[in-house]
Amino acid sequence: MKPEGSAIAPDRPPLRGRGAGLWWGAVGVLAFSFTMPFTRVAVEGQAMSPLFVGSARAVLAALLAGAALALTRQRVPRGRQWVRVGIVAAGAVVGFPLLTSYALTGVPASHGAVVVALLPAMTAVMAVLRGGERPRPWFWGAAGLGAVAAVVFAAIQHGGLGRAGAADLLLFAAVVVCAIAYAEGGLLSRELGSWQTISWALVLASPLMLVLTGVAVVDRPPDATPLEWAAFAYLGVVSMFLGFVAWYRGLAIGPIATVGQVQLTQPVLSIVWAGVILHESITWTTISGGVIVVACALLAVRTRSAAARARPHTRRGIGFRGRMAACGHAPAHTERRR
Repeated sequence: MKPEGSAIAPDRPPLRGRGAGLWWGAVGVLAFSFTMPFTRVAVEGQAMSPLFVGSARAVLAALLAGAALALTRQRVPRGRQWVRVGIVAAGAVVGFPLLTSYALTGVPASHGAVVVALLPAMTAVMAVLRGGERPRPWFWGAAGLGAVAAVVFAAIQHGGLGRAGAADLLLFAAVVVCAIAYAEGGLLSRELGSWQTISWALVLASPLMLVLTGVAVVDRPPDATPLEWAAFAYLGVVSMFLGFVAWYRGLAIGPIATVGQVQLTQPVLSIVWAGVILHESITWTTISGGVIVVACALLAVRTRSAAARARPHTRRGIGFRGRMAACGHAPAHTERRR
């Protein structure tokens, strides 16, 4: 998600000084970094099914998003914008939460954090493909190396490439669908606004997620402990909504490129929380894998940003320099002026 000059919109003077953007961005990343560990907490005891955790948290977030949209009287998407909102919803609201919820029933949160660290580089790749850009070979090399590093890490953790489990396939699928959603959301946010884009995506997906929640409750009524309910509440209220409010506030203040780099610390924080909260054993393999994947993602987004700065910014550009590499979760952009 982004640093200084962006093609989404010209940089404007900071709203409250240069440091404010970094602080807001850091708050957003800190909020996102708990997503993997708390998802693991919610699904590990089997008191709540992965389907319930993945769908009900989106319903909870949609209630907050709908209220925010109504109270601030945001413009409703029109025509093809709804199709594009649907792409964002399919990846960031439906695909990523459900896929990671199922995946984390079979692998530790620290393992999931390493694989999902690919998201920044993959988002940059999707942005390049969506925008028809021609980045330098270094970009493709960094993105490819990051993917290979994640695959090798998963293989080592499972005792061999041929033994990489279904959980890793789900995690890789989550990265791909979320990256597509972020790339499309980065463009759409120029028209609808930053947090507004993810909010409309939450609202659009809410009927489906409500049905899935009902199916999950009928199939396996949740019988969770207070701690598991607290983890679930965090996922719905913070990971899927409030975290995005802080993150996009930071991007709006900017500089976008500087604030965007903060998100590359998310997987590292997630691994730390997995050790502290879940008492997972953090091996040197996990640490090394995380460092290599994050380094490749950083190189990919920096290479793409350098290429973007070298060419004129236009309104038709991809709009969010691969920094959208987000993470956790949502489209890159700046706040829409009203």
